[in-house]
Amino acid sequence: MKLTKPFILASGSNRRRMLLRQLGFSFSVMASGVSEAVSGQMSPAAQVRALALRKAKAVSVRRPDALVLGADTIVVHRSHVIGKPATPQHAATILRSLSGSTHTVFTGLALIHGTSGRSFSAAESTEVTFGHLSNKEIQRYVASGSPMDKAGAYGIQDDMGAIFVQHIKGDYYTVVGLPLRRLYLMLTSQFADLVTW
Repeated sequence: MKLTKPFILASGSNRRRMLLRQLGFSFSVMASGVSEAVSGQMSPAAQVRALALRKAKAVSVRRPDALVLGADTIVVHRSHVIGKPATPQHAATILRSLSGSTHTVFTGLALIHGTSGRSFSAAESTEVTFGHLSNKEIQRYVASGSPMDKAGAYGIQDDMGAIFVQHIKGDYYTVVGLPLRRLYLMLTSQFADLVTW
C-alpha cells in the first residue's frame, strides 16, 4: 500500500515508526509538541482520540498538503489512568501495581488531510494480564531504561516487557501503540482516493 500524498507521523515514537515501516509506508516524522493534558471527565477512549486529533491537527496546520497521522496510548488500571512514568522509581511503582492483574490499553489514532478538510479518528482497547513480577525482574527492567517512554511503564514488544504478559484479549498492535487493522480500515474507507497498490 502506498499513498499519493506526503504521509507524516505526528509522533516521535520509535514503535509507531517501526509499525509504519512494517506496512511498507514511506513517511516523515514531525513531532507535534502539543500538551497531553486532557479533561479527567472524558472516558479513556475519548481521551486518546482527543489527543491523537490534537497531535495530528498541530502538524496538519503546518503541512495541509500531507496526510497526517496522530496517535496516543494510555493504560487504565483499576479506574486509574497511567501514562508514562516520571522517574525510574515511578516506573517501578507502576509495574508493581500491574503485577498479577489485568489492565486495559487504549490507543487512539487520527488521520487529517488539511487540503481536503477531512479528519477522522478512532480508538481501540485491549486487555492485558500480567503474571506476578518479582522485585528483581522489575528492577532489572527499570534499569534498562525501556519503561521510561511508555504508557504503563512497559513495552509488550520489549524483551522483558514481553515476558511480563501472561495473556491479552484484543489487538496486540493496540498495546504496541498503533492498531494496524484500524489504520488500514480508516485509510481504505475514508482516504481511498489517496491509496494506491
